[in-house]
This record gives sequence, C-alpha cells and structure tokens, in this order.
Amino acid sequence: MSGAQPALIPIYTSKGDSEAFLRYPYLFNRTGDWIGFVTANREVYSVLGNYVGILTNDPRIVGKRNAATLRPHMQPPPKPPKVHPAAIVPLAPLMPDLEYAAIDILLEAPERLHTIDSGEEREDLD
Repeated sequence: MSGAQPALIPIYTSKGDSEAFLRYPYLFNRTGDWIGFVTANREVYSVLGNYVGILTNDPRIVGKRNAATLRPHMQPPPKPPKVHPAAIVPLAPLMPDLEYAAIDILLEAPERLHTIDSGEEREDLD
C-alpha cells in the first residue's frame, strides 16, 4: 500500500479518555479537526504556534499550571486535511500521578489546544 496514511495515535487524559490524536507532527481533536502540532523534541504547540506543554510517553499532554512559559513562538506547519478518528481506540495505559506544578492539558486546560477558527488568542478580523 503505497498511499496509506500513518495510523492515528490516541492521546489520553489522566482519566483514560482519548481526547486527541497524533499523526506526526499534527494533533487532532476527537472530531478530526487540527488543534496543534508536536516537534521532534516532543514539545506541543497550538495551531497558532504557542507553546502548550510536552507529549509524555503515556501518551498524554502535560504542561505547567502557570501558562506564562518563556518559550519562543513557533511557526505552525501548513494546515493538514481533516482526519477521521476511529470510534473505538485501545484502552489507556495506567498513568502515574502528576506532580503539583504539572497539569493534564487535555483535562484541565483544553482551551490551550483549540481549532484554527476558535480560541481567545487568534487575530481579530477587524
């Protein structure tokens, strides 16, 4: 199969729900819309290029409670086509608890990973 797409990798919350999917380097939400991207160093950025956190081996997206991190803005890759995640995904592995300073982004701050046409930090049309 020469034209086959790489598989979508489910990204879980600490509760074990799959709330995002990775097709490197792109992150998608459950409806298949683009919400961010991942660098080779496993750093996660929003569709606007704002730093969000890191992708752990669990896999889940973890960030700092204080959203004001001193990370440079990154130029996002070109917008990918919408994907169609599977309705059934594998069960999440058991995940260790997070330290107090860290949060599960998909569970506690999902607004940091929004679609290109929504979100508080996008440019105004005026």
